[in-house]
Amino acid sequence: MTTIAKRHPGKKNANRIQMGRGDRVFQGVINLLTILIAVVTLYPLIYVFSASISKPINIISGKVWLWPVDITFSAYASVLRSKNILTGYANTLLYATAGTMLNMVLTVMAAYPLSMPDLKCKGFITMMITFTMFFSGGIIPSYLNVKELGLLNTRWAVLLPGAINATNMLILRNYFIHSVPAELHEAAAIDGCSPLRTMVRIVLPLSKSILVVVTLYYMVAHWNSYFEAMMYLQKAQSKWPLQVFLRNILIMSQMGDMAEQAGVDDVNTQLMYEALKYAIIIVSAVPLLVIYPLVQRFFEKGIMMGSLKG
Repeated sequence: MTTIAKRHPGKKNANRIQMGRGDRVFQGVINLLTILIAVVTLYPLIYVFSASISKPINIISGKVWLWPVDITFSAYASVLRSKNILTGYANTLLYATAGTMLNMVLTVMAAYPLSMPDLKCKGFITMMITFTMFFSGGIIPSYLNVKELGLLNTRWAVLLPGAINATNMLILRNYFIHSVPAELHEAAAIDGCSPLRTMVRIVLPLSKSILVVVTLYYMVAHWNSYFEAMMYLQKAQSKWPLQVFLRNILIMSQMGDMAEQAGVDDVNTQLMYEALKYAIIIVSAVPLLVIYPLVQRFFEKGIMMGSLKG
């Protein structure tokens, strides 16, 4: 692939790059792939939104494939009237907010000491933390552990078991090591700053990008989490997050499909669950779709600077 630069006299900043044939073909392929990826990514979102505002009978009959058919907002009205769904939404907001705050405090408090060169046994500690990324006790030991701690059917059963993610902690540790100059620590120590004050006043303000990325990781994980609540909150339905209610609705919708195949006529129930599941998906996804564009400028910078380095 060749490029030929031609200078056009008499024009200000008249350096124009004329692309060769190979460059044009390559650029066309890149543009085509970008469009295909955008279509593949956007189609499910458009379909789910269209289905959420279409009459359920049109969804079941297959008339809705891109644009809404017979627009109605009855599904959203049902969501707003449902006490269980509103309770689940409030619980999800609580878990995502409180859980992310707890995660970030503990992750920073673990990552910062492990980034200090004079910490004794930090290699061994890091190795033990890394070990948990590949091996765990399993579901049954985890359940017994939560049970013996008296956390069953409490909100702590959702918040505490995953209080620190080893991968996020190592990403943050590597950022502190490679992106915060050691001279700043020395200058802070000369000025009389304690390690805690150095972390709060100097290191964290310089680490906004990676902190936003890790915060987003934790928040998305809490927002989409349902397994811990399903396993530990079996007798505490009032503490279920929204995703558990959505899972139950999806199961009921699948049962409706099975009943229809078996010749059991329960159309009204099937229509109700078919309408609700799409509306709840939209309602549950909106906060993340709003938050991500606001932090996008931090995302690329933070993940590149905080990536693992050999």
